Amino acid sequence: MKKTIVAFLVVLMIAALAIPTFAQPIKVLFMPGVTDPFYFTMEKGIKAAAAKAGVDLTVAEYPKAWGPENQIPILQAMVAKDKYDLLLIAPTSADALKAPLKAIYDQGTEIITVDTFIGDGDYSKQSDYSFPLSYIGSDNQLGGKQMAEQLAKLVGEKGKVYCQATNPDASSVQDRVKGFTAGVSEFPNMMLVGVEWCLDVQQKAQEQTLAALQINKDIVGIFGLNVFSAQGATQAVVNAGLSGAVKMCLWDATLSNIDNLKKGNADLVLAQKPGEMGSLAIEWGVKYLKDKKNVKVPKKVIPGFEFFTRQNVNDQGMQQYIYQ
Repeated sequence: MKKTIVAFLVVLMIAALAIPTFAQPIKVLFMPGVTDPFYFTMEKGIKAAAAKAGVDLTVAEYPKAWGPENQIPILQAMVAKDKYDLLLIAPTSADALKAPLKAIYDQGTEIITVDTFIGDGDYSKQSDYSFPLSYIGSDNQLGGKQMAEQLAKLVGEKGKVYCQATNPDASSVQDRVKGFTAGVSEFPNMMLVGVEWCLDVQQKAQEQTLAALQINKDIVGIFGLNVFSAQGATQAVVNAGLSGAVKMCLWDATLSNIDNLKKGNADLVLAQKPGEMGSLAIEWGVKYLKDKKNVKVPKKVIPGFEFFTRQNVNDQGMQQYIYQ
């Protein structure tokens, strides 16, 4: 009988040793890309999932402007002060963040990129950027193509269209422009007359769009490619007295973009799902850290889109997709 009890206890001890445990809660750092409603909404999703999982979460200071020169110093200061088990980051450059993130990874921190990625985002192949666990974010190229298709419907598949973009070195932006350009090219009677970069400055987006409208007075549609591009481009169209005449497809369901849709200043608003991106990043990261041997994290996790129109903008089921 005693031998049986001893054998049973030995089995329990071996089983306990086989299960990874954390003496302290898993420590997670969230490094957003820039100060805007998209990342605030993502932070809410991260916080809710972190509280549910019992995670020790730290949110880094939000960069005041987009770019590696703004993000990297904040990130490096945070990891110099403390050791984290998991980093959730929206890299502000596909190339410039490779080396800083690799250094953090080599110190023992697992990394998930959210919203944007490094390299081409394919972490499944051998490369100098294959070390992140996963990319969790939108299929931006698909989204850009769908916006071209939606705009084509609005303008009767003919006429000149314009793209107000933001940062050319951001992976998400690169893919949206690629998708939109490819989408427009499928309509032989449509012409893309320009892609311009506001660098996340709403006033610059407004000025660039107004200039484009003056140069090409027959522009019939505009794609505002992110929060700042969309809001600046819409204001330019309003100021030019062209609301309704120029069809507006806006990326990101900010309160401002939704308000412009309700007022008739915009025709379509694409909503990403930043809160879901954040919660999924916590869920997958925690699962992996707790049981690395048995958990295979998908290299890409892609939440879908929702499209706001004037017909559904007040529907109760759509309100959850507005950025807060």
